[in-house]
Amino acid sequence: MSVKEIIRNEIDRLPENLLAEVLDFIQFLENKKEKTLLVSASQELSTASFQKIWDNKEDAVYDSL
Repeated sequence: MSVKEIIRNEIDRLPENLLAEVLDFIQFLENKKEKTLLVSASQELSTASFQKIWDNKEDAVYDSL
């Protein structure tokens, strides 16, 4: 039995009043994933902007740290 099937079975056994909490948790996980993706994307986009600042002779000593 897959994890998804086990979760479905557990959800089917829950009383109705707890299903809202399960939904809240699922939405929390989705938002957390979305936030992580946005942070990664913004870091990737800013790399090109900072490249000139990072790659200079004055700071070359820090490259070996």
